[in-house]
Amino acid sequence: MKSHLQPFMQYLSEDKGLSPSTLESYGRDISQFMDFAEERGLASPEEIKRSHIMLYLAAQRGAGRAAATVNRNTVSLRAFFHYLLKERLIGQDPTLDMDKIKPSSKPPIILSVEEMERLLEAPGEDTPPGKRDKAMLELLYATGIRVSELISLNVEDVHTDMKYVRCTGSSGKERIVPMGEMAAECVARYTAGMRDKLLRGNTDESALFLNSLGGRLTRQGFWKIIKKYAREAQIEQDITPHTLRHSFAAHLLEGGADLRSVQQMLGHSDISTTQIYSGIARKNMKDVYESHHPRAR
Repeated sequence: MKSHLQPFMQYLSEDKGLSPSTLESYGRDISQFMDFAEERGLASPEEIKRSHIMLYLAAQRGAGRAAATVNRNTVSLRAFFHYLLKERLIGQDPTLDMDKIKPSSKPPIILSVEEMERLLEAPGEDTPPGKRDKAMLELLYATGIRVSELISLNVEDVHTDMKYVRCTGSSGKERIVPMGEMAAECVARYTAGMRDKLLRGNTDESALFLNSLGGRLTRQGFWKIIKKYAREAQIEQDITPHTLRHSFAAHLLEGGADLRSVQQMLGHSDISTTQIYSGIARKNMKDVYESHHPRAR
């Protein structure tokens, strides 16, 4: 079955034009499903029935996977079997009309400004990895870009002199996002000397943020980094890389930014997606009012 994976990835890259990070997610999702199928003696795509896919997704939910993760796997499997049907490698698509599960309505985790400052101060800047980590955290909080967009950045995408970042979302749409003075300075210090030390002679690598082997940092690598600094900053909430994006949006709105501008910076196609942060900001402003206004109580 795994012989079909590489042609499928090539199809996504060449025909669909998906970004490297999205391709990585598709490849990982399909590969894990193939392992699951082969463990049950299913060697050919023709043998896969809808019940097998439902069993796999149920196993993921049973293992505590988030609804968003299970839904992403559903999308990946739909794309894979649609490709097999298109190439006439199967006679019918077992994912046809398969519903997504309803995601949790749990509000996003938002760090306070004080917690955010502790997190940003956690990396030591006396080593190449420390200066890299400081630059990454500052850049994420300053721009609100997704972690997939962060690790996809090349050196030429970040303009510290003019203070803006050019990034490309999962849909392939490019956008320009401004960044502040502190983030620009941190990135500039990293690229001025420390990045070369991480390259390890791999001068052909264009990625802005590098791992210890001189290659492009992965999403999993960044996940470990932010968990480490959250512990060091004594942040009790179970934060993820997306927490910085949530905090960026909420803090902008608390500071008086208009919703449409925040939508554009986040790259949301629908403003209703951005409005969740507006509700959080309004709640926080109410708390500030009740705590400080002499006539609030």
